[in-house]
Amino acid sequence: MSWLHTLFALILLPAIAVGMIRILRGPTAADRMMTAQLFGTCGVAILLLLSAGMLNPVLIDIALVFALLAALATLTFIRRTWQGSGKNKHGYPLS
Repeated sequence: MSWLHTLFALILLPAIAVGMIRILRGPTAADRMMTAQLFGTCGVAILLLLSAGMLNPVLIDIALVFALLAALATLTFIRRTWQGSGKNKHGYPLS
């Protein structure tokens, strides 16, 4: 494993530790969701760095799955917390 990739992966770990503090403090659900996005981004970056350092292409696939899950989590959060009129542009209720 390349020492440079390991160094950069270790540099990203404190960002996740600081994010844990933000999840506990909040103060709003949006702050917590942004921290979850930070976890997803840092997790994907760490996996990609480890993949390059260990020459293991399987970690790239895992990173892609994590990126997809992070995007879906954001969309779900927005859909459940959006305070719109409850109807689409045609006047039908949103399901």
